Amino acid sequence: MNTELNNAKLPNRNQRPLNKRRMHPLLKFIMIIGLLLVLAGAAYAGYLYFKFDNMLGDISDAMTGDDDKSAQEPKVILLLGLDTREETRSLNTDVIMVAALNPKDKSVSILSVPRDLYMKPDGYKARKANAFYSIAERQNKQPSEELVKELYGNFLDIPIDYVTVITFKTFEDIIDELGGIEVDVDMNMCYIDTADGTNIQLKKGVQKLDGKNALDFVRYRHSSRKCEVRTAESSDSERNERQHIVLKAMVDRMTSVGGILKLGDVFDAVGNNLKTDTPKNQLRSLILAYATMKKENITFIPLHGEWRSPYIRVEDSDMEAAKQQLRAALTDDPSANSGTP
Repeated sequence: MNTELNNAKLPNRNQRPLNKRRMHPLLKFIMIIGLLLVLAGAAYAGYLYFKFDNMLGDISDAMTGDDDKSAQEPKVILLLGLDTREETRSLNTDVIMVAALNPKDKSVSILSVPRDLYMKPDGYKARKANAFYSIAERQNKQPSEELVKELYGNFLDIPIDYVTVITFKTFEDIIDELGGIEVDVDMNMCYIDTADGTNIQLKKGVQKLDGKNALDFVRYRHSSRKCEVRTAESSDSERNERQHIVLKAMVDRMTSVGGILKLGDVFDAVGNNLKTDTPKNQLRSLILAYATMKKENITFIPLHGEWRSPYIRVEDSDMEAAKQQLRAALTDDPSANSGTP
């Protein structure tokens, strides 16, 4: 009996108190890796913010103060793609877009203006739409940013808040830093011009394009005599559609994991040659508001015209419909933007 009692009181040497059990080595390893990832993520976020803030200082006009517009107020931005190649020394804007931004629902409506569109602003001779930035830059009556906003704003019957000018080189650099974009090239493209260094050689089909080839895809108009095989001609409407395709592909790439890891280099590329009169605080608010934007939130407003040499002409009814859709994008009433031109 005593033997049984003594045996019952003996502790089990194989048992340890719960509070003294050692953590499994694999669990400890996972926790350490997780902690390192959190620390690395925080460090990368700090690095991105540093790059982001430097970029804002580089591209925002230093002479422009931070205005008092609310970050949630709808805004209209004129985006101009400028051809500044040394071979041409041109100031023509081959890409002209007017973007209506409504930060409350993170929506963007974009009207692409054909570069050859007939424009005759009050007090000016009739010219192609892509000529008026050059005119604004070469006159001394008022700041060029204000004049170019006034010219395009009066033409489209909508006040333009800010203007952003991006060179083709910056466009190429951004796409290269993102590692390229995947695009479905709609046709074979060939154009060779040794005078200005243009050499477009693209084949039809889905493919990854670097910055140079993405720009060629957007700009392509027709083949040249130096091409062994002549390819079909592209209208301004088709060129505008390609702009939309590239923009959507860039948004997809920037919001991917791979794109996020390359954002630091993208910020450097943007800061080099992009200029805007958007105040720094406004720019920061807009970029942060649209950081998680999906391509589904982008609406492209069509503007179809007819070529009547030397201009693209748009019917008055079609132009008015496009203007109304652009203005409707700035309202909070979803029904106001339901119509199509």
